[in-house]
Amino acid sequence: MVIIVSKPLVVVESPTKVKTLKKYLGGEYNVAATVGHIKDLPAKEMGIDIENGFKPKYRIIPGKQKVITALKKEAGDAEEIFLAPDPDREGEAIAWHTAEVLKKKDRRFHRVLFHELTKHGIQEAMAAPEALNTHKYEAQQARRILDRLVGYQISPLLWRKVKNGLSAGRVQSVALRIICERERAIQIFDPEEYWTITALLHGEEPPPFDAKLAKKAGKKLTIPDEAASKKILDEVSDRQPVVDKVVKKTVRRNPQPPFTTSKLQQEAIRKLRFSAKKTMVVAQQLYEGVDLAEDEPTGLITYMRTDSTRIANEAAEEALKLVREQFGNDYALDKPRFFKNKKKVQDAHEAIRPTSVYHTPEKVAKYLSKDQLALYRLIWQRFVASQMAQALLNQQSITIKIGDYEFAASGSTIKFAGFMTLYLSEDDADEDAKSKGSTLPPLTEGMVLKLEKFDPKQHFTQPPPRFSEASLVKELEENGIGRPSTYAAILSTIQDKGYVEKLKGYFRPSELGFIVNDLVVGNFPDVFDVDFTAKMEDSLDRVEAAEVEALNILEQFYNPFHLKLEAATEGMLSMKGVGFSTGMKCPKCGGDLHIKVGKNGPFLACSSYPDCDFSRDYTRDEKGKVQIIEPDLEAAEGEVCEKCDKPMVVKRGRYGTFLACSGYPDCKNTRSVASGGQSTGVSCPEEGCEGELVERKSKRGKVFYGCSKFPECKFATWDRPVEKPCPQCEAPFLVEKTTKKEGTFLSCLDKDCGYRESVEEEV
Repeated sequence: MVIIVSKPLVVVESPTKVKTLKKYLGGEYNVAATVGHIKDLPAKEMGIDIENGFKPKYRIIPGKQKVITALKKEAGDAEEIFLAPDPDREGEAIAWHTAEVLKKKDRRFHRVLFHELTKHGIQEAMAAPEALNTHKYEAQQARRILDRLVGYQISPLLWRKVKNGLSAGRVQSVALRIICERERAIQIFDPEEYWTITALLHGEEPPPFDAKLAKKAGKKLTIPDEAASKKILDEVSDRQPVVDKVVKKTVRRNPQPPFTTSKLQQEAIRKLRFSAKKTMVVAQQLYEGVDLAEDEPTGLITYMRTDSTRIANEAAEEALKLVREQFGNDYALDKPRFFKNKKKVQDAHEAIRPTSVYHTPEKVAKYLSKDQLALYRLIWQRFVASQMAQALLNQQSITIKIGDYEFAASGSTIKFAGFMTLYLSEDDADEDAKSKGSTLPPLTEGMVLKLEKFDPKQHFTQPPPRFSEASLVKELEENGIGRPSTYAAILSTIQDKGYVEKLKGYFRPSELGFIVNDLVVGNFPDVFDVDFTAKMEDSLDRVEAAEVEALNILEQFYNPFHLKLEAATEGMLSMKGVGFSTGMKCPKCGGDLHIKVGKNGPFLACSSYPDCDFSRDYTRDEKGKVQIIEPDLEAAEGEVCEKCDKPMVVKRGRYGTFLACSGYPDCKNTRSVASGGQSTGVSCPEEGCEGELVERKSKRGKVFYGCSKFPECKFATWDRPVEKPCPQCEAPFLVEKTTKKEGTFLSCLDKDCGYRESVEEEV
């Protein structure tokens, strides 16, 4: 009797990889995908047994039983299973959970790490399988447990003390703190006046050039006001400008190393105007495989989640070969250039680079989307440039004396472009802008110059800038907050929760963001401290490196945290009740005005309530001072509350202007100004319609969401729209659904898309 044993099964994370692997593994293996995680902590409870060594209670993710059934079918009676999810901590967790559901007597499991999805990379990884990595899995699990301990215990506090739906993720709250502290630094900033004096000069040959006043008698000079400026001008007005010193030097500039995840995000944000989230989605597509010809799927870049600048020697040699062919020997190095990693960087993966530099952007352009090509070109150019010759810049620094005063001028020209022929990073461009200065004529020491005029100018010192996506990612990276693979989720979460908003591309905390930040930082100063969070990241790295036990890290964290949690349960200020004092007096009764939070967001209310019912919306001026917004009674003229017949007044909430009953707080009825229903803040998706979706009720009293332009527009949905674009198909909004089986989740209205995400999980 012949016993036919099933072929070995290779399990990957993404269905996109299946086609690529089948192409290069031939018919020797079955290949199947988990489609992300198959097990996770439960959505409706913390899922951590604190009393039993912080043991996690994993559950099959709702909807994943079909995937598991398919995996078991593909595995059949195979004796060997090759687990090949992504080569990071999350991938390791997926591998472990897959092994658990496919466990069978005498079955052997191997861990395979695909750093690049090319024929060579796949065959090399399959030829050298490893054991499942216990320490990497424990590091991932410890992070999930820490996030649950914080999020699932502090968030309910915010629901009770502020409003439902809020969250306080372990890492997201530190990012919010950084943004809030920057905003308050801007608010308290007092600009200081200062002046500059620039001389427009002529040498013996053109062109004319500018020189800026820098010193007096060898000491650095500051000009505080106009009077000081005029005094200096009086002293130099009849003096001859003379070249005192000419310093010429050739500066060598090296290229930047190939991309790490965070540097790729920063550069894509600045150069391509991609968000951090979009950058990671497109990079994943380039990693997982693109059809370069009929039935020829190829991964174009190495794994895109990495802190390392390390590159393989053969990849560097290939880049050098291409440089010689395309640019000539003058642009090529004698031997590859390698870059040192920063301290404590995990070096499991190479930097992000093309899997082959001969897949030039021009050759692959026709196979890629516009976004894929733009990001691939960035990665390809940065990597190839890293193996090109230094750039040489001729720099001149000139000192000009006018009496006792020294004026400075500088300029630079490119002697040899080197790597700059191919690629100049945004950081390089910023440096160039600083160093180029004026275009200078030939100048020699002792040369007498002609003064055309002095140009005095008034300036004021500037406050620290708000964070853009790129500068916030840089700040998180430099402070060791989170990991590059989590930055996109952090930035999305703090915006989705309404804690921050973007103003002309820069983050600004909302009033709700300030309130949540002040409450959680005030009650848990250590947990949401920048240094503490960075040290926790280091501790997780040490767990992965087998230098410390995960249980020790969890115990050291939880014991003091639990004490703070107990204190906050009783002591955290209630924004529904007392609220924050503003230091302002109630104009109606003279009592103290407090900031409170209601269903429509923060508002001002008298602390003497219910004896005094004064309440108003408010805003803040540029210094952060509270400004009362008086209701626009005329705009609500003729509008009467359908619940109590009192006049309606216009108020402003998170989603703009709405009508509220003047009988508040006895009557809390509100409705949209435009529609007769409560606004969702989501624009109607129908083409050409300028309406927005508002809450309505059917004849039977069931809530649905329809267009404010009804009856002209009849768009409607039973599910509550959420102002968040679909990350998969870019639909303008998602909808919130709740089922007994799956709990509450967000999903895309487009059935062909099928995107969904949990609303309970926080970063």
